[in-house]
Amino acid sequence: MRTKFILLLTLACSLLAYGQPAEPSLSLMPQAGHAFWRDSIPAAMRQSYISYGEQYLGRPWTVLPWTVFAENKINGNRVNYEAACFEKRRQLAALVMAEIMEGKGRFLNDVINGVGSFCEETWWGIPAHYNKRIPLSGQQEVDLFNAETASLIAWTRYMLQPQFDAFTPDLCQRIDSEIERRILRPALAKDYWWKKAGMNWNPWICSNWLTCVLISEKDASRKAEAISQIRRATEAFIDSYPADGGCDEGPGYWDRAAASMFEVLRLLKMAGADAGTTLSPQNPKLRNMAAYAYKTYIGNTYCVNFADAHENKAVQQVNIVYPFGLYLDDTVMRQFGAYLGHQKQVLEHPAALYDKSGNFPTLGRELFFLRHIHDFMAEQPREPQLREVWLADLQIMAARRGSLYLAMKGGTNGESHNHNDVGSFIVYADNEPLLIDPGVGEYTAKTFSKDRYAIWTMQSQFHNLPQINGADQKDGKEYAAKVVSHKDGQLTLDLAGAYPEEAAVKVWRRTVSAAKKAITVTEDYVLNDYRGPSKLMLMTTCPPQCSESAVTLGNHRIDFDARQMEAAVENISDRLDPLLRQIWGKEMYRIVLTVKSTNTKNKIKYTIR
Repeated sequence: MRTKFILLLTLACSLLAYGQPAEPSLSLMPQAGHAFWRDSIPAAMRQSYISYGEQYLGRPWTVLPWTVFAENKINGNRVNYEAACFEKRRQLAALVMAEIMEGKGRFLNDVINGVGSFCEETWWGIPAHYNKRIPLSGQQEVDLFNAETASLIAWTRYMLQPQFDAFTPDLCQRIDSEIERRILRPALAKDYWWKKAGMNWNPWICSNWLTCVLISEKDASRKAEAISQIRRATEAFIDSYPADGGCDEGPGYWDRAAASMFEVLRLLKMAGADAGTTLSPQNPKLRNMAAYAYKTYIGNTYCVNFADAHENKAVQQVNIVYPFGLYLDDTVMRQFGAYLGHQKQVLEHPAALYDKSGNFPTLGRELFFLRHIHDFMAEQPREPQLREVWLADLQIMAARRGSLYLAMKGGTNGESHNHNDVGSFIVYADNEPLLIDPGVGEYTAKTFSKDRYAIWTMQSQFHNLPQINGADQKDGKEYAAKVVSHKDGQLTLDLAGAYPEEAAVKVWRRTVSAAKKAITVTEDYVLNDYRGPSKLMLMTTCPPQCSESAVTLGNHRIDFDARQMEAAVENISDRLDPLLRQIWGKEMYRIVLTVKSTNTKNKIKYTIR
């Protein structure tokens, strides 16, 4: 069977390389009804997909209300529409996977009706990315979720084409015409800003656009031009990255940045496109971009989170880390992918992850992962436990010492999805959060407006940072840290440049050092003027208990000199929205260490044990 698939792949790539207008260009992926899905997928996995899909049998297809779409422009709410929109897409993905796994036609009518419902939607994107209160059929903007939905529909069309054609050949033709109208023509014709961007929109859209090109584009010249544009966009994305491969949007966005880039590379390879130097798996930067996933991994499926990370766990990465590692022949990444998969029980309950997939299941990712299921099952699962990480360009350090894990970031306050968090650090103990970065709550219109930094999660005072002379950090690329030194689990940054003029700070050298049983923080500063007490903020979900010279956090404590500082605790749990409660639980606290000295020059040390 393996030989047959290799021959199919060779044939598909050969046809594409010579520009033949082949029907769906992904013929290496067995379609529904192929023996592969019956014989190669473990029975427990197949049953999981089938059982998950059964909950949607006979369920009506939601008509997405325009009044809810309009809420984003009326009151800033985007969650209500997105919840209904994403659940509808989850419903289709679940039914398609169930039909692929069972292969008896039991789910087919629901899928067909679902496809019809999608074809009747005016626009497939979300209101936050649209400039009207209601979607207009003549305004087909290519945003993240217009492209993502198009990819879902395209994969549905490809996988179930024989069944659709048996129902009526008009169905696939209707799908192709809708994808052409909504994605293929506008994406090709318009010089969208994201085609040159160095952030997640570029590869996220390109990976879905390319899927649609290979499945639904019938015109050979338009197909060639689209592939050329996608290739240039991907090169621009890679070129914009620093040599260390760091993602300034945070590990939570890696899943839709470097991971989506990999999906583009995988599809380009299938299309017979010449990789060249930039897109080659041997490109050191590309390999560093992949390795970022495990370089920022803590343990117990937690990963370092900063900026607009909507999750502090590597949930979404299960079906992409292993194939990416396989593509690069990166042993650590392959084993990490196997570890994540086994931790999340993908061999027994893969469909359970659908409810935690962030937006909605990416059907193409799931299918490609299953194509490697035998390699995955043979892989040795191993949790990456890197002792030391230093990303010099992004200014991120991580150090693992005994049961303690420390991560600290420098950089600038002009990075993508920035939170005014230059110089902040997090601490995990026994792979559980101790001092945290709260992350971001539910997105609203305000999140990406001029009022972004009025949101509490975007402010430095709600990160593990100093408030200097009563002033917080300022947003903008010019507000940045300077690396003073880095060595063996110790990073010294001068944070003065991240604060505005009213902070009246000349130098603020923060040194954070990791040892086996303690993490030590030293604040060595010089002020131009004393304008009020400076405060050191520390964020935690552990209920703190204060004494004169320590703050106790469960089995750990923060020791400080009572002559230098006094501690207070603020319960900020009422600030948590549903998303933050989902991530962190119901409680969050801010520890405030207030500096007693009025001197303009001072040095303070405190220790987390």
